[in-house]
Amino acid sequence: MAEPRTVICADHDALASHVADWITDLAAAAEGRFSIALSGGSTPKLLYEMLSEPAFNHRIPWNRVHVFFGDERFVPPDSALSNFRMAREALLDHVHIPGRNIHPMPTTGTPAEAALAYQAELATYYGRETLDMAEPLFDVMLLGLGEDGHTASLFPGTAALDESLAWVTSVTEGVPQPRLTLTYPAIACSRFVAFLVEGKKKAEMVRRAQAGDRSLPSARVTAAGELIWFIDQAAASA
Repeated sequence: MAEPRTVICADHDALASHVADWITDLAAAAEGRFSIALSGGSTPKLLYEMLSEPAFNHRIPWNRVHVFFGDERFVPPDSALSNFRMAREALLDHVHIPGRNIHPMPTTGTPAEAALAYQAELATYYGRETLDMAEPLFDVMLLGLGEDGHTASLFPGTAALDESLAWVTSVTEGVPQPRLTLTYPAIACSRFVAFLVEGKKKAEMVRRAQAGDRSLPSARVTAAGELIWFIDQAAASA
């Protein structure tokens, strides 16, 4: 696995624009399907809005793009807390992507049942039941960074951190709502894993994660291909 690299942008707008251009170039150059796993949170929302604008939208072969999600709160898809709703309103409703190419995490039944269902959907798309780091599941995996060092819904002290077999798991302890999250093996099975981080309040966590502080879930993320930190000047200040 290659050493992680860091790309520092001037501010939030510059960060979103840079990553939008990067994703667009990758999608346009892809042969066959292009899979991306989206992150929730406030930082990527501007990125998604930019990708829906003509400068980027018209360059992306949306008919070949498949959209997945790195984590989700166990709420209805129209809830204000839903990562899927945010991505739909910021991006997916504004581009010509086939409905069959959008793969939200299910939030019906129990969280454990939904995790199994999403893993089955991923396996169907992937065409195999076992992850192979030489054959990435995702072209791009987008991740955020919480103020406690979490990423996706991999929170400090939760059982999900130790999951080594499942691709998707439920998180029910220590969170206001149950969640679903991709696990470390599924995240790692990506050509590119990209952290998007902005703001001074995240600077210390960026420093600790990049220094390899394994008490932080984000510091334990790896990639079959390349791991990139896209951060703004404020997040780089520590």
